[in-house]
Amino acid sequence: MWPKLVAEAKDGGADCIETYVFWNGHETAPGKYYFEDRFDLVQFARVVKDAGLFLILRIGPFVAGEWNFGSDSFPYIFTVILFLWCTCQPFLEDFRGLPVWLHYIPGTVFRTNNEPFKSHMKSFTTKIVDMMKKERFFASQGGHIILAQIENEYEGTEQAYGAGGKAYAAWAASMALAQNTGVPWIMCQQSDAPDHVINTCNSFYCDQFTPNSPTKPKIWTENWPGWFQNFGEANPHRPPEDVAFSVARFFGKGGTVQNYYVYHGGTNFGRTTGGPFITTSYDYDAPIDEYGLRRLPKWAHLRELHKSIKLCEHSLLYGNSTSFSLGPQQEADVYTDHSGGCVAFLSNIDSEKDKVVTFRKRKYDLPAWSVSILPDCKSVVYNTAKVRSQTSIVDMAPETLQSSKPEQWSIFTEKIGIWDKNDFIRNGFVDHINTTKDSTDYLWHTTSFKVDTSYPASGKHPILNIDSKGHGVHAFLNDMLVGSAFGNGSKSSFSVQMPINLKTGKNEIALLSMTVGLQNAGARYEWVGAGLTTVNISGMENGTIDLSSNNWAYKIGLEGERYSLFKPDQGNNQRWRQQSEPPKDQPLTWYKVNVDVPQGDDPIGLDMQSMGKGLAWLNGNAIGRYWLRTSSSDDRCTPNCNYRGQFSPNNCRTGCGKPTQRWYHVPRSWFHPSENTLVVFEEQGGDPTKITFSRRVATSVCSFVSENYPSIADMETWDKNMSDDGVASEAQLSCPKGKIISSVNFASFGDPSGTCRSYQQGSCHHPDSLSVVKKACLNNNGCTISLADRGFGKDLCPGVIKTLAIEVDCS
Repeated sequence: MWPKLVAEAKDGGADCIETYVFWNGHETAPGKYYFEDRFDLVQFARVVKDAGLFLILRIGPFVAGEWNFGSDSFPYIFTVILFLWCTCQPFLEDFRGLPVWLHYIPGTVFRTNNEPFKSHMKSFTTKIVDMMKKERFFASQGGHIILAQIENEYEGTEQAYGAGGKAYAAWAASMALAQNTGVPWIMCQQSDAPDHVINTCNSFYCDQFTPNSPTKPKIWTENWPGWFQNFGEANPHRPPEDVAFSVARFFGKGGTVQNYYVYHGGTNFGRTTGGPFITTSYDYDAPIDEYGLRRLPKWAHLRELHKSIKLCEHSLLYGNSTSFSLGPQQEADVYTDHSGGCVAFLSNIDSEKDKVVTFRKRKYDLPAWSVSILPDCKSVVYNTAKVRSQTSIVDMAPETLQSSKPEQWSIFTEKIGIWDKNDFIRNGFVDHINTTKDSTDYLWHTTSFKVDTSYPASGKHPILNIDSKGHGVHAFLNDMLVGSAFGNGSKSSFSVQMPINLKTGKNEIALLSMTVGLQNAGARYEWVGAGLTTVNISGMENGTIDLSSNNWAYKIGLEGERYSLFKPDQGNNQRWRQQSEPPKDQPLTWYKVNVDVPQGDDPIGLDMQSMGKGLAWLNGNAIGRYWLRTSSSDDRCTPNCNYRGQFSPNNCRTGCGKPTQRWYHVPRSWFHPSENTLVVFEEQGGDPTKITFSRRVATSVCSFVSENYPSIADMETWDKNMSDDGVASEAQLSCPKGKIISSVNFASFGDPSGTCRSYQQGSCHHPDSLSVVKKACLNNNGCTISLADRGFGKDLCPGVIKTLAIEVDCS
């Protein structure tokens, strides 16, 4: 997907791509490196270079980003930066990018003045720098890498470590400078960065940020255009108007480099997601969605913003700036240069009221929480609150798994408890992560106990009580699933009480503890454990049976994992047994089925709505963890999100009461022309016959454009001597390639209201609206309609600012 994504970023106005480098993905064991497939760093850098874009290399090697043990989702992260001399965007890639093996090097403490950690960190950083030097990728060698980053968002952690943290930060900067890359080094969120390293800002807003020296440029390394999501949460969204507002404010206030984290987030394939509890999807509400499609109107609205800012480039780079008030919460940032150039950013930071301001003897309408950009200090070419771009409605169109022949399923059911022989026996509980070393999500605990006929007390069921540090557990009593429990993104630990039925004599309990990604941030986060802490049975005649101090037999992982049943070469493994009809609602079951390639070239998602929780693979490629955990119906969802005011992820959410993630991205490159194998491991039970593929397609597009919107459409040919007087605004609609506008569902020229798929006519409506739109659009791939179209004829509502709202279907 890299070339296509990079091309989309460039088309969106990017000058530069920014990426993390994922230590845990590249150094799989001390001194053993992996740079192949989607971890091919050199190839990724080459794709960016071939596209004619710059590259910012965030070596870290701690990267945060919601990745397991501290990094992100998808080598490589795609962020887009908007410089005055470059606009960048990132790709993503777990322990926050730090390898798990590092935790087990004797005496190692992460990210402080610790010699074992610093030694390995220096070795890895040098390895990456040397690779880039060998390819002559640094700008000092004539290449395209213009900035490099060491460490990441360390300041808060530094404070927790005290003097050791401060010494480490200084060492990291010194070590980086000694690499002699010939390009500047940056440190994110590091106000005490030394003189020769640039400290930068990460936030939703960075217009008020000031670097720690006047000799350093004002750089925004992470502008978050959305937010990540935990299983069990509703979907967060950041409105495009607010993202644009933040960018325009930043450049108006002297910003030089702005990067979207992320412009495309991608997918946490396999077990790479961190958190814990972060979803497999790392969509992030980014301008390019998880599947590689443009998110409209966000992508296009930001593209117009980028073009607008580049019209101001010369004055912003070489001019002198002044700022002054236009009202109580309105202001102007003006840049003038020696050639006579003049640029203005007019801001209204009032989050409620629209305002009319006077600037250079002209009046300008400023919607609440918006910025207007004037490349000549006269003509408004862009306002952050006025979205001229179309909105695309994207749906998941279902496809059968297999249409060429009847489905033939193969099944393997895990043994409950210890399979083969135990790995060890301990009195009491061990830490889950220290035991598995993240080689698997799963750890079995089994023990037995006896009861006599004197239960239950007072005729009530006994209660199985489990306390855990996290992240989840499935409890089996005498080979029967009696319950499951999990923590969440806010609190990994949990306690659960499960009513149970005991039998007279010996009872066997098997607890499958599991992780859902590792901790990925905070001081000493590598020491945050998981697993069971206490287990007992209450409600017995003779009191509580405490099992915590019992002898427990342990088994790491699953039998299916041990024998790699998900790999293509294990298709004939004797453990698989064929069935025409697979079992349903059966826990701890592996399913295998041959599937067809979905038709067309639309991106593909795996619809797991009929399942519970588990893992999935296609042709041996790990799709990732799936989990149909629903968000609470009590969450605050806002279908019509207000963009005005300071954004937080809880401001704008959708999907309350629905599964957090139903579809799981399957790259088309993973499919073979035929004989594709889907393998699913289901923990709790579901109906595999209802698993389907879905094609991600834009089915409807909408436009909502008013007469008072900026009307200069072609900013690439804009000239300050041109006049936009009398130029009417336009509604532009376009279906995806290969599709046409098949129907017009709504059209109103007047004062319509609402949002896409819920427009309503107002008191002013031109009766020919529908016919004008149908004539221009039907059976075409796209269409453009001027608000001055003669078909609208006589002005039926004098004095009303007219809006044209349109909704069409694509097929």
